[in-house]
Amino acid sequence: MDLPYHLLDVFTAEPFGGNQLAVFPDAPELSTALMQRIARELNLSETVFVVPARDPAALCRLRIFTPGAELPFAGHPTLGTAQLLVELGRAGKAVRLHRFALEEEAGLVRVTVRIEPQQLPFIELTAALPPSPGPDAPTVWEIAALLGLKEDEVLAGEDAPQGVSAGVPFLFVPLRDREALARARLDLVRWEAELSDWWAPHLYLFCRGREADGPMLYARMFAPAMGIAEDPATGGAAAALGGYLSWREPLDEGTLSWRVRQGV
Repeated sequence: MDLPYHLLDVFTAEPFGGNQLAVFPDAPELSTALMQRIARELNLSETVFVVPARDPAALCRLRIFTPGAELPFAGHPTLGTAQLLVELGRAGKAVRLHRFALEEEAGLVRVTVRIEPQQLPFIELTAALPPSPGPDAPTVWEIAALLGLKEDEVLAGEDAPQGVSAGVPFLFVPLRDREALARARLDLVRWEAELSDWWAPHLYLFCRGREADGPMLYARMFAPAMGIAEDPATGGAAAALGGYLSWREPLDEGTLSWRVRQGV
C-alpha cells in the first residue's frame, strides 16, 4: 500500500525548525490501530490523517495521533494541515484569504489562512471547546519533586498550578523564573506513580516575563503519556493556557493577548 505524506515544519520560517508534522492528505480507510502504528513509526509529535468529514459543515476530518495516543484536538497539526490543504488547492480557488472548518474529535475547529505575496502565511484557529478547569491539582511540593525543583520555585497562591482543558487536559505549572524553567527535569518514575493516571497527566511549565513588544511567557511541555518526552511547541496547550491566564485577569470583557516562547 502506498501512502504519500507531507512533512511540515510548523511555527517556524526555517526548515528543520519548529514542530515537525506528518500529514497524509488523502488517507484511505485505515484502522485506528494502523494509524497509531504509523504515527509511532514516524515518531513525530503528531501525525495527521485527512479523511472525509462526517459533519457537512467541515472541509474534512482530521485524525491526529502522537506516538502514543490519538488526540481529540491539537493546535500545531490543525494549523499545519490547514496551510497544506490551501496550498494543495483543497480549500477552494486560489485566493489570499481562506476560511473553513476542520472536523476533529472535539468538534469543529474553524481556521483562517491568509497568504500574501512575499510574506509568511498567517493561520489562526478557534478551538472547538472553551477552556474549562479540572479537579484540584497535586500539591506544589509534589509537583516540585516531579520536576527536580525546590518547592519555592513553583508558584502558589493565586498563580497556583491548575489543570485546564480546551479539548486535551494539561497541568499548568507556573514557575518562579526562567532559570527554574531551564533546570526542570521530569522524574519519570515519580510521574508514573503519581501523575500518569490523573485527569491531566501532561505538564505545561511556564514563567512570566516581558520583552519590548509586551508580555511574554516562556514555556516547556512534557507529555510522556502521549509518547512525547518534550514538545517543541504546543498549540492545544496554548488554547487552554488562555483560559488559565484570563481567569486571573480583572477584566470582565475585552481582548487579552500573550506571546509564548517555547522550544528554546
